Amino acid sequence: MASLTVPPVPTCPRQDAIDLHRAFKGFGCDSTTVIGILAHRDAPQRALIQREYRAAFSQDLARRVASELSGHHRRAMLLWILDPASRDATLHAVRQAYAARFGRHVEHDVAERASGDHRRLLLAYLAVPRAEGGAGHGGWEWVDTSLAALDARELYKAGERRLGTDERAFVRVFSERSWAHLAAVARAYHRMYDRPLERAVKGETSGSFGFGLLTILRCAADTPARYFAKVLHKAMKGVGTSDTALIRVVVTRAEVDMQYIKAEYHRLYKRSLADAIHAETSGNYRTFLLSLVGRDRAY
Repeated sequence: MASLTVPPVPTCPRQDAIDLHRAFKGFGCDSTTVIGILAHRDAPQRALIQREYRAAFSQDLARRVASELSGHHRRAMLLWILDPASRDATLHAVRQAYAARFGRHVEHDVAERASGDHRRLLLAYLAVPRAEGGAGHGGWEWVDTSLAALDARELYKAGERRLGTDERAFVRVFSERSWAHLAAVARAYHRMYDRPLERAVKGETSGSFGFGLLTILRCAADTPARYFAKVLHKAMKGVGTSDTALIRVVVTRAEVDMQYIKAEYHRLYKRSLADAIHAETSGNYRTFLLSLVGRDRAY
C-alpha cells in the first residue's frame, strides 16, 4: 500500500506548472510550494505537469528543479519526478525506459562498467525474465522442494566443500531462480548442512560480486517490506546517515508499499519510521521525505 497522499479532487496540471514556475521565480525558491505540489501528485500527474511546464515555459522541469534546489533535497526531488519505469519497475520496463532515455542498452553499459564475476552476475540477472510471486512477496508460487535441494547441494559443492569457489554455479542459481525458489534453496541449505547459505556466500565470495549475491539472497529471504525496513534502519543507525539509501527507498516505495514498510519498521525497531527520518534529516529535505512517507498510524 502506498503512502503517497494526493488531493481528493484531481488538480489541473497546467495550474500546477504555473504555480511551480512562480515558486521558482525571484530571489530564492519557494520550497514549501514546490514540495506541496510535487510531493502530493502521483506518477501520471507528475508526467502531465512536466509536459505542461515544458509547453508553457519551453524548459524542462527537471532542469529547473536542479537549478533551484540543492543538496539531498535536490537529489530526492529529481529522483521523485522521474517516471517510475525509469527508476524502479519490472525489469523489462526498466530496460525499455533506459534505452529510451539514454539511447543505449543497459546491458551494454553494465558490461562496460562492471567486471569479472560481478559483471557475469549482473548480465545473467538482466538476461533472465522472472515472475516474482512467492508467498510473502505479494502472491503465491509453488516451489519444487526437490529442485531447491539440488540447487543447495550444487552451491555446497561449488563453495564450502571444495578448495576455491566455482563462481559460475552461484551465478546460475542466483540469477535464474525466482525469489521464492531461492528462499527455498536457503532453507534447504541450512537444513542439509546446518549453516546459513548467507554465511557460505560471505565466506566464499567478496567485493561487488559478494555484495550482489547477498542482496539477491536477502531480498528472497524477507518480504519486500521487511527487507526495505532493514535497509532504512541500516541507513540511519549509528553516526551519520546514508542519504543515498534513504532517498532511494523512500522515493521508489512511496507509491508502492511504504505503508507496509512503515508497519514492518515499527514492528522490528519499536519506533516509527517518520520519527527516525525526522531525527536524521533537516530542512526542506526532511519536509519532502516526510511528505512522501506520510503520517504515522497505530500499528
